[in-house]
Amino acid sequence: MPQAFTWTVRVYYEDTDAGGIVFYANYLKFFERARTEWLRAAGVSQQALLNEDGAIFVVKSASVDYHAPARLDDVLKLTLSIEKLGRASVSFAQQAWCGDTLLASAVVKVGCVDAATLRPRSLPEASAAKMRAA
Repeated sequence: MPQAFTWTVRVYYEDTDAGGIVFYANYLKFFERARTEWLRAAGVSQQALLNEDGAIFVVKSASVDYHAPARLDDVLKLTLSIEKLGRASVSFAQQAWCGDTLLASAVVKVGCVDAATLRPRSLPEASAAKMRAA
C-alpha cells in the first residue's frame, strides 16, 4: 500500500470565515485537492478514467475531526494514506497540519461508479494497480 503522501496549500482570504479562521467545510476542499494530486502522482488520470473506462470517483462518506484553527496566509501540509483499497472503493486517512500542529483529521471513503448509471463498479485494474504501487 502507498506510504503517506504530502501536498501543501496556502490559506487565502476566500478560505476564511468572519472570525478570520479557515471555514470548517474548506478542509474537505483541501482534502479533495490532496486526493486529486495523489492520483495524479500515482499516474491515474481522472479524465482518462472517465473517457476510457466510463468510471468516476464519488465521495461515499467523510468523517472529520477538527483540532485547531488555521488562519489567513498559513501554509498547510495535507497528508493522506490509504486505509483500505477495496474492489470498488478506497478509504483514505487524511490530515491537515500547520507546522507541528494537527488542524484536522478525516477518514474519507471514495467509491468508483459507472459514469452513466452512477452505480458502483469495480476499479479498472490498471488504475487499481497504479494505486497499489504509489
